[in-house]
Amino acid sequence: MFANNKRPKMTSDTAEDIPMQSEAPEVDSTVMAPSGSASVSIALHPLVIMNVSEHYTRTKAQGEIRDAKVVGALLGKQEGRNIEILNSFELQYDLIEKDIVINMEYYRAKEEQFRQVFKELDFIGWYTNGGPPNPGDVHIHKQMSQINESSLLFKLNPLSKSSDLPVNIFESVIDLVDKEPRVLFIDVPYTLATEEAERIGVDHVARVSSAGNSEISSAAEHLQTQHNAIKMLHNRIKTILQYVKAVKAGEIPLNNEIMRMCRSLCQRLPVLESSQFQEDFFDQCNDVMLLTYLVTINKGCNTASDFITKFNLAYDRHGIGRRMRGLLY
Repeated sequence: MFANNKRPKMTSDTAEDIPMQSEAPEVDSTVMAPSGSASVSIALHPLVIMNVSEHYTRTKAQGEIRDAKVVGALLGKQEGRNIEILNSFELQYDLIEKDIVINMEYYRAKEEQFRQVFKELDFIGWYTNGGPPNPGDVHIHKQMSQINESSLLFKLNPLSKSSDLPVNIFESVIDLVDKEPRVLFIDVPYTLATEEAERIGVDHVARVSSAGNSEISSAAEHLQTQHNAIKMLHNRIKTILQYVKAVKAGEIPLNNEIMRMCRSLCQRLPVLESSQFQEDFFDQCNDVMLLTYLVTINKGCNTASDFITKFNLAYDRHGIGRRMRGLLY
């Protein structure tokens, strides 16, 4: 829920984080802490919201299930009490006696893949869909706590009728209830933080999904241009193929000039399976890498040269340049 109870329009020139306040769920004494303040400050990126929404929509459409249940992992950064949620990925689970059991082998494989690309991101928590936390969420949270003891819970309520953003984030605490330790959740406020690429994506989604909006995003125009080009290429290749088949079947007379043009077009296509193509491809890759290394070395040499020049100038001004250089060289 937005702090000013208004939905802001996410545009490409959004410069500041937008303060958000999650919806207050109905208090359940078995899973919700009766009182307490959040111990962390959370910044949520729109990419995570779009990923979770797409995961739920796709699962529901493929399985035609009204109450589809999705589970995934949250990735981000944590510096002290400040947490930034940047990305997410899906998780697989099994239903054992109506309890959700996370496939940890699948999680480890996905985490390793993400580590190769996003080395600075760590496991922050997990997400699911639905209303307020329930005992089933506690069961899943205990499994996720094996990865991160202070895991966050991100819940998206797609059935919410409110005009506010139906997203809640919770942190867990251990409290004594009837002299027994239990996992309880505390609703945590959060802010929306966006980067330039995310603002472009959000602006594209907002423009395309707005009914009756005559504005079209630049991303949609670019994709439409590519689609038209590929469609035209497909139609022309199909026409050439139909002509060659008709000539081979004797349905139309042979035209040597057209066949020579078809052969010329085929010879211009790169043959990906040939050894010559592989050799040329690797040569080009090596040339690009060599050029990158040369640029890096040149930049390092320029930096070192600037440093030496400034070092000599600084010590010459104080009249101790010769004595210090004698100690260094």
